[in-house]
Amino acid sequence: MPQAAGDMRAGVVPSAPPAHRAPAALAGDHGVWLFITADVFAFAFFFLLFTWGRVGNPAVYEQSRHSLDAGIGLLNTLVLLTSSWFMVLAVEAAREGSRPRTVRNLSLAMSVGSGFAVSKVVEYTGKIQAGITMLTNEFFMYYFVFTGIHFIHFLIGMVVLAVCLHKARTQALDARYRVWIESSGCYWHMVDMLWIILFPLLYLQR
Repeated sequence: MPQAAGDMRAGVVPSAPPAHRAPAALAGDHGVWLFITADVFAFAFFFLLFTWGRVGNPAVYEQSRHSLDAGIGLLNTLVLLTSSWFMVLAVEAAREGSRPRTVRNLSLAMSVGSGFAVSKVVEYTGKIQAGITMLTNEFFMYYFVFTGIHFIHFLIGMVVLAVCLHKARTQALDARYRVWIESSGCYWHMVDMLWIILFPLLYLQR
């Protein structure tokens, strides 16, 4: 108090205590984040199994890797990254309450993302026609299982985006919708992230 009184007599205004910022909240629904966390840990276990198998039989894994087209893997990566970018723009537009931009960017995210489905169908068809299946060897067992599970995640994501797009066209872009689209965006980015790990693991790792 004496110090404060002295400051006042000297014409110095005491500084206010620093304001405490509210802790940052996760975007979307907490249940979705719980699912994403569990899913990532499951894939981490899958990747550990793959690495263990590669250490035990490097010749088969390396020879099999050369049967994959790294160009297709790179194309899939670019497609998913571009789709995720449009998803980011859609979430930002929804937060700003812009229905036209939300609808446009969600439509672009789905349109670009559908290229991943076309690419995977072409790749799977080519492998099967060449006589390569998940029974060929251990590498291709992991290849079809991992990419197949990821593809199911991708299809679920496309359905979720379609629901978000329908809601953006027919419902108010209120706080409830923002939770919807943020949760969908988090899931879509997880699909992207898992592929970014699968691509070098299967197509590039020597």
